[in-house]
Amino acid sequence: MKSNSHSTLSLGRGCRKRFAKCLISFRNFISIIFRGLTLSHFGSGHWETVILHSIYLLLIPTILSAQNTENIWAGTSVNSDVELTAYMPPIHPSTAVIICPGGSYCWLAGKTEGEDVARALQAHGIAAYVLKYRVSGTFAHVTHSRLFYRGNRYPDAFNDVQRALQLVRGHFPKARLGVIGFSAGGHLALLASMYNAPSFVAAIYPVVTMRNPYVHKRSRRGLLGEYRKNNRLMQDSLSIELHADRVQCRVFLVNCKDDPVVDYHNSVMLDSALTAAHKSHRYIQYPTGGHGFGMTKNNWFDEFISWINDGKIY
Repeated sequence: MKSNSHSTLSLGRGCRKRFAKCLISFRNFISIIFRGLTLSHFGSGHWETVILHSIYLLLIPTILSAQNTENIWAGTSVNSDVELTAYMPPIHPSTAVIICPGGSYCWLAGKTEGEDVARALQAHGIAAYVLKYRVSGTFAHVTHSRLFYRGNRYPDAFNDVQRALQLVRGHFPKARLGVIGFSAGGHLALLASMYNAPSFVAAIYPVVTMRNPYVHKRSRRGLLGEYRKNNRLMQDSLSIELHADRVQCRVFLVNCKDDPVVDYHNSVMLDSALTAAHKSHRYIQYPTGGHGFGMTKNNWFDEFISWINDGKIY
């Protein structure tokens, strides 16, 4: 369990908000009870309903805002601090999802492609986990410092998502377990679909290929490093469209044709490869929307929720 100063400060910042929510809920609880005293038509059965609903009203804000962060490599020989933050629904979930934010394997868009998505999943009764997998970092990206020392590079992020799958599966052995990733995080989610057999994967405006002409070069350098970025063997081995036959689960794929960052052909190639390999998937291409919008554009999230609840994922 992580107990550093960062998590303590985060708890402090959220404490007053949670307390205020609880006070409002407690006020509502008392209001309902006293209003019930004045209504003669409330029988014993109605009293049970009022009390149960009032208790739920009192507890739900705290439950929904509750989160827990752990270092996935704690207690192992891996000397890395990789955070996995859980957002638990108020009921025991039948589905859990690991979220991989994007950021070109250089940084992480933790708010729009992490926390916001987790809270939306949580509201649908899904256990959500935001994974802060290892990336090169802004300093290494700007200074090319990995010319002189290893830094973070493949397979670090891949090992992180595999470890996260192992841990979450241990928490919920009977639940459906999926991975959703954005941009470079979508590439990582798709890599996960070939190993450790998640129940499903969602790739939102993902990086797919590591080969020209459609490669997102910043993601390739972030993933492979300064020396290996031009290694053809590495490029081919990490180009998802070349290995669609190894995908072991259903895939939900979304992108926009006007994406100015990751060429839209990335998703088109993957769709064609999955179709040729007879892999179950759904591909939605929006005409507009760009890149990096998280949940703020189009209605892909509603489509995703319907997709995972269509009875075809186990």
